Formats: sequence, C-alpha cells, structure tokens
Amino acid sequence: MGRARKLLVGIGTGVALALAMLTRREVRAEPVRRGSVAAIGWAFLLSFGASVSLTVIYALGGQPQAEGAMLFVALGGIAVGLILWSHLLMPQEVYVEQRKLTFDEPEEMEEAEEAFVEGAEQIGRRSFLGKMLAAAVGALGIAFLFPIRSLGKAPGRALFQTAWKPGARAVTEDGKPVRAASLLDNSVLTVFPEGHTDEADSQTLLIKTPPGVFRPRSGREDWSPEDIVGFSKICTHAGCPVGLYQAATSQLFCPCHQSVFSVPEGCKPINGPATRALPQLPLAIDSDGYVIAQGDFPEPVGPEFWNFGRH
Repeated sequence: MGRARKLLVGIGTGVALALAMLTRREVRAEPVRRGSVAAIGWAFLLSFGASVSLTVIYALGGQPQAEGAMLFVALGGIAVGLILWSHLLMPQEVYVEQRKLTFDEPEEMEEAEEAFVEGAEQIGRRSFLGKMLAAAVGALGIAFLFPIRSLGKAPGRALFQTAWKPGARAVTEDGKPVRAASLLDNSVLTVFPEGHTDEADSQTLLIKTPPGVFRPRSGREDWSPEDIVGFSKICTHAGCPVGLYQAATSQLFCPCHQSVFSVPEGCKPINGPATRALPQLPLAIDSDGYVIAQGDFPEPVGPEFWNFGRH
C-alpha cells in the first residue's frame, strides 16, 4: 500500500507539473503613476476640506447656498477620487505570461524581486489613498451629524404636563374668562388657562352637558361642576384637534382619522384608531362664578406614544 500511494502521488505531481507548464494565466498589471496618486489625493483632500467647512458653516448658524456648495464639493471630491482611482490605478488591460514554476535562473529571481518591489510600492501608495478616503468620508459623516441639533432640546418631562394650574381660569382664545352661568346645554367652547392662550397642548374643550347625561368615573365626581366638563382637544391617536361635537349623541369626532369619543363615558373612544380616552381636566367654579381648573390633566395629553412608561 505504501509503494502504491507513493506511485500515485508521483504520477499526480507529474501530471500537475505538465498541466501547469501547458497552461497560461492572465495577469493584470498597470504601472502606478505618481501624478495619478497626487490627483486622487487632492480630490479626497478637497472633499475633506469641504466637509469641515460645511460643519463650521452649520455650527455658525448656517447659510443654505454655502451649505449646498460645500456639500456638492464634498460629495463630488469623493466621487472624482474614486473614479480616478478606478481608471488610473486599477488594471485596465489583460497581459498574458508564461507561468513559471521555479526560480532556478538568476533572471527569474531578478524579475521576481522587481515585481515584489513594484507591488510593495503600489500597496504603500494605495494605503495612503485609503487613509485619505477614510478621512474624507469620516469628515462628511461628522458634518451629517450636526443637523441633529436642529431637532431641538430633548422634551424631558414637558410632554407630561401643560400650563393648567390649580385656580387657573378658563379663558377663550381672545382671553375672556368663561362664566359657568353663560353656558347652555350642549354648548362647546375651546378654552385655555388664563395667560397661556398660545399653549397648543393646553387647549381644552369645555362642554355643558345636559343634566344626567355625563357619568363621571369613580373618584372624579367633583370634576364636573354644574355638568360642565373639560377634555383635552388633542386626539390621543395622532394629535389632531378634536373639534366636532354631535349634540344628539353627545359624541366628539376627530376629523383626521374619524376617531369617535363618547362624552357621557368620559370621552372613551368608541370608534376609529384612537385607543385611549381624552384626558379630563378637573374643573371647579370660583366665587365669582368663573370656570377654573383644580389642577393639570392627570395624564399626558396627545398621542398615546407620548405616554409610554406611564402605564
């Protein structure tokens, strides 16, 4: 068995050498020109400088025309550099040479050394270009991070409270306080806390329900004096204003996505995509007969995703 195995190995080796001598392989080669490397390096350097300039311009307040020009140069520099790299440094033609299996001849050794040195030079130059490309792309990436600042400060707890405070009078959009006695059955007013008519998240629907219609939740029996109730006007689905009231059914409608809220049931959603009731504002009537708030809404107003983590 040992001799047979050696014989097979010898035959296989001989066949492989014979095939190798007969076969030819394609070799792609292209001399690297210093001018080409310089041109590509300048393109990446120009892109890097434009990205830095874009970052500085944006940090100083921004200027749309200048930002657009710098972005054009930054992206264009990278594009031009890659195109030049592809056309000038990557092999474009096909060369065929005899495959050499050994280096017994001095000429073959010399050719191998020259090829090795040339390859090392190319690797060094392309390593330099790779670093330049990384710097250009990195600077552009940093410039793209700066617009995040335009999103403003994190809201923090601002979404969980409004301008309603204990004793704040309910006033109309023009700042007039609302007397309880002036409200008729099924009348609806959009009101704000006094002094905060510009606070969109504080807008509230003040509804005078007919006697016996509204059924307060347990613990909220004193939130609706003289059958006057207040609910946030901001839909809990997508934040649209809920401003349509149907007196015959005592229902509020959101015009955006057709959510329907039942006022007698504490503005519980009975149709549409909304899944959470409109937050109720605890109301009272002061000694002068004006409608006031006992405090803020007991839960965040607006779309339900604002309220994650509170349930």
